[in-house]
Order: sequence, then C-alpha cells, then structure tokens
Amino acid sequence: MKAIVLSKYGGPESLRLEDVEKPTPAEGEVLIRVVATAINDYDWSLMRGKPYVYRLMFGIVSPKTKIPGMELSGVVEALGATSEKFKIGDAVYGDISDHGFGSFAEYICISESCVELKPKSISFDIAASIPHASMLAVQGLIDLGCLQKKQRVLINGAGGGVGSYALYIAKSFDAEVTGVDTGVKLNKMTSMGFDHVIDFRQQDFTQNGQKYDLILDAKTNRSIFRIIRSLSRGGRYISVGGDLNRLLVIVLLKRWISKFYGHTVEVVNLRANKDLTYIENLYELGKIVPNIEGPYRMSDIPWLVQYFGEGKHTGKIVVNIERTEESLDL
Repeated sequence: MKAIVLSKYGGPESLRLEDVEKPTPAEGEVLIRVVATAINDYDWSLMRGKPYVYRLMFGIVSPKTKIPGMELSGVVEALGATSEKFKIGDAVYGDISDHGFGSFAEYICISESCVELKPKSISFDIAASIPHASMLAVQGLIDLGCLQKKQRVLINGAGGGVGSYALYIAKSFDAEVTGVDTGVKLNKMTSMGFDHVIDFRQQDFTQNGQKYDLILDAKTNRSIFRIIRSLSRGGRYISVGGDLNRLLVIVLLKRWISKFYGHTVEVVNLRANKDLTYIENLYELGKIVPNIEGPYRMSDIPWLVQYFGEGKHTGKIVVNIERTEESLDL
C-alpha cells in the first residue's frame, strides 16, 4: 500500500510517499481503507520532533511513529479476532490518537474503539475534518466553559479548525462571538458569521477594554495574567492547546487564579470522539457548516504539514487519500 513515511525529524523533505506492507488486523482491531484524513498540530510536531519534550513520546533520536496522521474517515475492510463493533463495509470515522497514529496511508489497522459509524449524510471529506477540532471545541466551550445563552465569547486563533467549529457551537447558544486571527483568514471569518473580527497584528484584545464571559484559546500565546484582564466577573478561560510553557503555567496556577481573581482557567484534556453525536446532530440541523481547505492529494501531505505549521490555512486541511494526480484541480 501507499503511505506517507517519516524517516527522520526535519522539514517536509523528511516525509516521503512510499510503498509499505499492508497491515493485518490483530485481536480487537479493524482494517480500515482510509478515504480521507486531515492535518493536525501533532503531525507538525511529529515531523519536526519539536517541542523537544514530545520526543519522550515520539522517540528521542528518530521517530518511532513512521506513519503520521491521527484523523480519518474510511471503510471497514476486515475484522480482527473478537472484533464485534462493526461489520465489513461500514463507513467509519474518528480521532485515533488515543491508540496511535497512521492515517496518512491507504490502509490502517486500529482498535475498533477508535472510530464510530459515519452518518450517511456526512461526506468522507467532511467527516475527516470533524473528530479532533470539533471535540476540542465542544469540550472547551461546553464541558469546561459551561457556555450559556447569549454570552460574550472570544476565540483566539479563530481561523483554524477549532475556531470554525467553536463559532458554530457558540452561535447555537445565541452567543456574541469575537474571533482573533490575521491575514486572509479575517474575511473568511466574517463570512462565516463572527460578530466581531480582530486582527492580532493590529490590535491586542487584552488591551482593548472589552470583557468576555468566555475565552476559548487555540493558540495560548499570551500570559494568563494578561488574558484574565479581558474576562468579565466570574468569567472562564479555556485553552485547547498552544505554547507548552504557558499551558504548564495555567495548570500550576489555576487554583490560585480562581481563589484570588474569581476566574476559572482550564486546559482541555481531550476525550477523543466523546461528543461526535452532538456534532452530528448540529450538522443535521444545519447549524454547522464545516470549514475545510481541500481536499488535497496524498502526495501533497509533506508540504501541507509545513503549510499548517506556518498557520496559513483556513479551517481544517483535508486530504482525500483516493484522489489521483489528475482528479484534483489545485
């Protein structure tokens, strides 16, 4: 089978399209023919081996994980012993990161617990964009953020995948939503329905005097003490990822901030695929319009990971594994 193989830490040149052995499902696993996948922050970190602390998980000198990719949609092709959740031919999707990586390939064997049935109304390309980003948005806004009707919400890093899903979730609560990002993403954010858009190159939202009931941060690139100045009384700040040092500060100081400032600050500890049904229902009601860039080709993955890392994308970058060189107009 074809797969994108990571030979060493580095830039996009370290990712190569190669022929590798097609896997066979072990006990409790399913063999999935991958139809579509998506680019995520873990792929960017895995390719570079940075931040260096991640090498404790990925491999100190060279990557233990040879095939990146953590989100997929596809079709069950074979069942391992004791696998009973699905039948051959079922369309499935999910975030597989709890059990490893490997979705940048034509086939993958993974625990059957990693994926769920894909609704017929959701295409394979859209399905691949949903699991990771939307679960961060749901668990950040609702589980930890305790989002309420008509609150004022700010999303930092709003032009990416998490921000797109977070907008639609917040709007389903009739929230007033402000998005922070820059460049070409701003016009797209306005067209998607953000009430207010801030270009972080022109304005620092922590210094504009505005107060928000809930801040969802997909970047975590500012001091938490600057952030909480923008929270209303009893406001909540939820990070879904970003700078590791700042994330550590939040974890260490959250109780102190709650006691002395009266604000809740938390970091999402993602529970993969937990709320897929919630997102499926919003999609069926027309309250979510997934913002995807692509679908691109499998051979495009190396430069797409670099493109993702440079923050130039809008929404989720989706790759259709079955697309040929001739069938995609870039």
